[in-house]
Amino acid sequence: MGKTIGVVSLKGGVGKTSTVVALGAAIADLGKSVLLVDGNLSAPNLGLHLNIIDPEKTLHHVLMGKSHAREAVYNIGNVDVIPASIFNNNQINPLKLRDKIKFLKKKYDFTLIDSSPALNEETLATMLASDSIFVVSTPDHPTLSTTIKAMKLAKQRGTPIDGLILNKVHNKNFELSVDDIENTTGIPVMAVIPHDINILKALSEFTPSTTHKPNSEASKEYRRLAATLVGRKYQYPSLKRFFRWINPKKQDINRMIFYKSVFG
Repeated sequence: MGKTIGVVSLKGGVGKTSTVVALGAAIADLGKSVLLVDGNLSAPNLGLHLNIIDPEKTLHHVLMGKSHAREAVYNIGNVDVIPASIFNNNQINPLKLRDKIKFLKKKYDFTLIDSSPALNEETLATMLASDSIFVVSTPDHPTLSTTIKAMKLAKQRGTPIDGLILNKVHNKNFELSVDDIENTTGIPVMAVIPHDINILKALSEFTPSTTHKPNSEASKEYRRLAATLVGRKYQYPSLKRFFRWINPKKQDINRMIFYKSVFG
């Protein structure tokens, strides 16, 4: 039985969809079967990130009962995708999402759901359909406030939060630190993704950033998180491994704790 992970943020522009695509591709690179689902039904983006512009069948058709979920699956590279309709005027019930895709847990090792960037039924549907949650945030006060709201909603619905993914990090002293964010939220930071223009270049080419520039620091961090999620230890080059062992970063420690708690 596979695992379903909801990737949420209650603020647009934090790079949530790019994270879903990059992390999904990184997990698939480790030999796991991966399905990406666009749970942002009112303003879909996932398909656009992968050049799925006007698909014949989408999650909207599935939720309306006009198609089976397997009919809305498209293969893109090493992942499968269920996109949503960009142009849709039909009334749908997002809360049917869990029941409509639950059978796919038998087919895929991991299903990643890209949620709506708002406090609405679509985000709630993602949480209810997920086994656990990752919250994507940037290291600033406005985004952190919405991050706290997302975490409270997940806790109210009983969906475990595996951690935070800090994105678009410039490593400047005006940004909130990992310790600041963890002390405020009480949730471990599992990955720190540096700001990288190559992620925008990958988007322009409809390609996961981990595929477009596999040796960038952002791609390496996504692969470290992916390795943790599938139960593998990421192998640093020998010199970097030495310095990471001497002075580990907080996200390295958090991933190690997660790995040991899940995989022993």
